[in-house]
Amino acid sequence: MTVKMVDITSKPSIYREATATGFIKLKKETVELVKNKLVEKGDVLTVSSVAAINAVKNTPILLPLTHNIPITNVDVKYEVLDEGIRVYVTVKTTAQTGVEMEALTGATVALLNIWDMVKKYEKDEKGQYPYTKIVEVKIVQKTKQSEAL
Repeated sequence: MTVKMVDITSKPSIYREATATGFIKLKKETVELVKNKLVEKGDVLTVSSVAAINAVKNTPILLPLTHNIPITNVDVKYEVLDEGIRVYVTVKTTAQTGVEMEALTGATVALLNIWDMVKKYEKDEKGQYPYTKIVEVKIVQKTKQSEAL
């Protein structure tokens, strides 16, 4: 079996947008530390937003068969709940292919960065993470303009 990138040469560039989401389950005490910006490593949501943006821009390096497309916007939002944090990453482009993988990569890396920044508070007495988990990573919205630009 051969491996190849899909040829999009003949496809027109159109407006495309995708939003991915995911959730990290955390202890209530950890969520309070995040809310009050008391995490030792710094402002968790700000750093996680930067990590998500960097991940979106580097998706073709991480996923070798995705296309290197112009990213025109990345928007990162959070819902901080008692049981954890939900992230939403919306990616926009005007290109020949969509941005679903970029949105999923951004959301996943934001969640991983949250875990990294709060892991000190999530460990149990044996150094394990019995409560912490990342779940529900998925695309929640996809837009594709119907006409070529």
